[in-house]
Amino acid sequence: MAVTTQEIADRAGVSRGTVDRALNHRGRINPEVAERILDIANEMGYVPRNKNVKRLRIGVITQLAKYSFMDEINRGIKAAKRELRSRHVEVIVAEGLSVNEDEQLKAIDKLVRQDIDALAIMPVDDEKIRTRLNHISEEKKIPVITFNTDIFGTGRMLFVGMDNTKSGKTAAGLMGMLTRGTGRILVITGFFGSRINNMRVEGFVEEIKSSFPGMEIAGVQSCFDDAEELKKIIVNAMLGGQNITGILVVSAGQSGLVEAFEELQLEKRPYVITYDLTPWSKQALKNDQIDFLIDQEGFRQGYRAVTVLSNILLNKQTPSEEYEYTDINIKTKYNI
Repeated sequence: MAVTTQEIADRAGVSRGTVDRALNHRGRINPEVAERILDIANEMGYVPRNKNVKRLRIGVITQLAKYSFMDEINRGIKAAKRELRSRHVEVIVAEGLSVNEDEQLKAIDKLVRQDIDALAIMPVDDEKIRTRLNHISEEKKIPVITFNTDIFGTGRMLFVGMDNTKSGKTAAGLMGMLTRGTGRILVITGFFGSRINNMRVEGFVEEIKSSFPGMEIAGVQSCFDDAEELKKIIVNAMLGGQNITGILVVSAGQSGLVEAFEELQLEKRPYVITYDLTPWSKQALKNDQIDFLIDQEGFRQGYRAVTVLSNILLNKQTPSEEYEYTDINIKTKYNI
C-alpha cells in the first residue's frame, strides 16, 4: 500500500501541509524540519503520485573516496541527493579510489550509458578526460560542473571549490606571521600531478618570494598522500641539518607529522600549517600538534555541485559566473 503524506506527517509530528511544502520544496520551512521530513519519506518508501513525470539523473564522480577529506564533500552530496528525490531527480555517485585517468574514464562512460542528464565531476587533469568531457558537453549536450578540482579547456559550466592559489598565498601569510618572516620552510605535497596541490604550492612559493624575502623554501617534496612517506620526509629533513623552521602540508598523509615529531623527540617542533578539516586534524589542532589549518568547505562543494545542476535541469537556471569559490577558512584550536 502506498505511503501517504498524512502518514509521513504523523511520523514527523507535523501537519500535512508542512510535509507537502517539504516534499515539493515550496513555501517557507525550517531547513532542519524539511531534512527530517525528507529522511522519513525516504525511509517509508514514499513515491510521488505523478509517476509519469520524467525522472532526471545527475551523475557524480569523485576521487580518493577513502581519504577523510572526502567525508564533508560526500556529506554535501548526500544532503543534495535526499532533497532531490522528491523532485524526481536521481543522483548516481561513482566513487573513484585514486587520481587515475583510466579509472575516471570508465566511470564517465558508465554513467553516460545510464543516461545521465547532467554530470558533476572532480576531474583528473588529463587530456583524455578533457576530450571526453568536451564530447559529452558539446555532442551529447550534457551539462558538466566540476567541483573540488578543475580542468581547463573544457565546456564545463561552473567550477565549485576553493581558489587554491589564493589559499596557498594565505598559507604563506600565516607562515610569515608564525616565523616573523625568517627561516627555512619545508613544503610537502601529495602527487606532483595533482592540480590542486600544485596550485597551493605555487601560491605559497610566490607569496613567500614576494612578501617574505627572509624566508627560504627548503624544498618541495612529494609524499604520495602516504603518512609513512610524509614521516620519512620530515625525519630526514630534520636530521639532515636543514634547520627547518616551518612545514606546510598541502595533501593527505598528515598523520605522519605527529609520528615524525614523536620519533624525533624535539624540544620545539617547527611551525605547521595543513589543509582540510578532518577528525585527525581537529584532534591535532586541539593537541597543539599543528598551528593553522585551511578548510575548503567540503560540504558546500558537494552540495552545490549537485543542486546547481538540478537548477539547470529543472528550472533552466544556468550559472551566471564561471567560478563559485568556497571560503578559505582558517582554523585554530580556538575556533574548531
